[in-house]
Amino acid sequence: MRKILVLITAILIIGSNNLRAETEKECFEKVSRSIFKFNEGLDNIIIGPISRGYNKLPEPIKKGTGNFTSNIATLLSIPNHLLQGNLDGAGDAFGSFLINSTFGVLGFADVASGLGLEDTKEDLSQTLGVYGIQNGCYFVLPVLGPTTVRDSIAMVGDTFLDPFATMTWRQKEVFNRTGKKREYIGVKSAGIVDFRGDNEKNIKSLKENSIDLYSSTKSIYLQNKERKIKNSDVIDDDEWGNLDN
Repeated sequence: MRKILVLITAILIIGSNNLRAETEKECFEKVSRSIFKFNEGLDNIIIGPISRGYNKLPEPIKKGTGNFTSNIATLLSIPNHLLQGNLDGAGDAFGSFLINSTFGVLGFADVASGLGLEDTKEDLSQTLGVYGIQNGCYFVLPVLGPTTVRDSIAMVGDTFLDPFATMTWRQKEVFNRTGKKREYIGVKSAGIVDFRGDNEKNIKSLKENSIDLYSSTKSIYLQNKERKIKNSDVIDDDEWGNLDN
């Protein structure tokens, strides 16, 4: 807990001093464009074919996988709702996770939504955005893709806040037991494949119709971040799948 408080305090101090740059500013555009091309190649060779194979699975398996990864992601929402002072949101997130993990058979069935418990996914980047900390400059990471200064710092912070990460990724340092990083990576990878499969048509359309795919991807990424901070349902003209897992 002490490490978490120190980390959040450091992020807030750094953010208030250094992350007020314009959202359109880029740190290393030439390097980012090169990494973007590498990621595009990775998608063409590995992630895309896997997602298309995933789309051929029976619908109940696909739906169950999406529900499961979304339910795990709900755990991260709980502390972030609390940090934002949203007690109702934290209660809904906890109730959703509890109901889906029990009556929904480990989250493979989304029972909570039918009961009116809709969880708005929250992460540390959104929390920092609520407190007025801006994106900072935009850049692209290998494999992980688009990010900003705020988002990359928050991504590390999330591994301290997320109970699932604590029980898997950070189990050794927190509980002095052998960590289970493969479980964490496996669930997150399943979420990426599920998202990629759900958005196969959108991604294909984006690639075919973009004059500059790099700039189009950047625009969608930044718009989506802004939408999530404001808890808005509007994102561009296309209906994209869940970007929260």
